[in-house]
Amino acid sequence: MKLLDLFCCQGGAGMGYHRAGFDVTGVDINPQPRYPFRFIQGDALEYLAAHGHEFDAIHASPPCQAYTAMKTMPKYKDGHPDFVGATRGLLKKIGKPFVIENVPGSPLKAQLMLCGTMFGLGITAADLQRHRYFETSFDVGLVPCCDHRKRAIGVYGNAGGRSLRDGITQFSTAEWREAMGIDWMNGKGLAQAIPPAYTEWIGRQLMEYLNTL
Repeated sequence: MKLLDLFCCQGGAGMGYHRAGFDVTGVDINPQPRYPFRFIQGDALEYLAAHGHEFDAIHASPPCQAYTAMKTMPKYKDGHPDFVGATRGLLKKIGKPFVIENVPGSPLKAQLMLCGTMFGLGITAADLQRHRYFETSFDVGLVPCCDHRKRAIGVYGNAGGRSLRDGITQFSTAEWREAMGIDWMNGKGLAQAIPPAYTEWIGRQLMEYLNTL
């Protein structure tokens, strides 16, 4: 089964689908030399419109800066386009099974939210409490509840492994990789990624769905 991974960045989502058994192709407007599968540099929505029908299923992770909780920070105040509506419209027009992923606060018609604690992700001292929402064109199963009893490791901004003035530890890139279950990305890629465990879980159900068509 062929899966198109739109707005792919360094391939967190793509790796999960690969582990679920898909042949993955990624598309991103920026060069992605760390992307571990076939990669095409270009406009994701233009590629979707021209080639989406060639794939069995499509995943899209539109840029999230327009919805992130940090959107009021100075570096985000220059404005960011909202890609979710345009992406959904094209996906429905093409008619292939799809998944759209984004952050809390995004305008997804979300059927489920996944968190690292559902998959045992994290490091010894902290859990990965990374919430991401998913809108799917097919039904998915029930997921466990979050378990936020431990300290959280935050994967955002810049990894540096230094202690901040307010007492919050800024974890190292190596700790980020361990927590996310990702060993090929740099800090910038990790900050934007979703753990492969999320899309592996979704991807196995997507594969079952496709096999019934």
